[in-house]
Amino acid sequence: MLKIAIIVPCYNEQEVLPNTVSKLSELTDKLAAEARISHDSFILFVDDGSRDDTWELIGRYAGEYDHVQGLKLAGNVGHQNALLAGLMTVKNEVDAAISIDADLQDDISVIPEMIDKCERGCDIVYGVRSARKTDTFFKRFTAEGFYKLMKLMGAKSVYNHADFRLMSARALEGLSQFKERNLFLRGIVPTIGYKSDCVYYERKERTAGESKYPLKKMLTFAFDGITSFSIKPMSFIMGAGVFLIICAIAFAIYAFHSYVTGNVVSGWTSIVLSLWFIGGLVLFSIGVVGQYVGKIYIEVKERPRYIIEERVDGK
Repeated sequence: MLKIAIIVPCYNEQEVLPNTVSKLSELTDKLAAEARISHDSFILFVDDGSRDDTWELIGRYAGEYDHVQGLKLAGNVGHQNALLAGLMTVKNEVDAAISIDADLQDDISVIPEMIDKCERGCDIVYGVRSARKTDTFFKRFTAEGFYKLMKLMGAKSVYNHADFRLMSARALEGLSQFKERNLFLRGIVPTIGYKSDCVYYERKERTAGESKYPLKKMLTFAFDGITSFSIKPMSFIMGAGVFLIICAIAFAIYAFHSYVTGNVVSGWTSIVLSLWFIGGLVLFSIGVVGQYVGKIYIEVKERPRYIIEERVDGK
């Protein structure tokens, strides 16, 4: 039997934790009773510097449930780093780890299938959405566009896969060899190279609390997936370039209106329009280059990706 750890990153999840703990504990007990996993398997909730009562609830549930453990990070380091902290904490303690978000929109009923595939020799099993029926048109369109863009740029990724996956101890050891600070696990994990497979499920609606990925954050995360990280000063420069390009387009519309109405000055329109457009394009280009320079800056400092403050091991 495999010893399994379920890793659950948490940031301000006090509203969903009662339901999440109950369902995951029920599943763990069931799988252990059926001898599908070992009885010392556990669920590790990683508190990513939450500002609500998330950590207090994790500590309480760790005392009430046999399989619940908690890991508290010293500060908020972001979802990807919090997830990595959990995976690296358990990599020498278990045979495999399963990562899943705290809202349980990913279907936990496919976890037994993940375990079966792992026992048959798969080191990585991806949870993949079979459809995006519950998404809005905009979200579905942008998500599909993101995956296609990642593929076009040569990045390895699994279509319609987020961070719901199983990784064997060998795969976790392989992941530990990736030292970059600019984390995008959806792109890193497929590059490990061990045997992999997929399980398919339909994503559920969030039962409580608010999404930690509103539109602005999703767009930022998508951009980070392509450039690996976001450097705010350089992003501002690039944003200024975009703004100037938009101004140039708006001015072109105004110039056309002036031409139609006969209120024009010969040569003035083409000069000003060219200056605005070229200036915006130059700033945009500098911003893109700056993103990569900024990533190098982050990497060479070699600061820790996370700092663990406390761990509670339950009963």
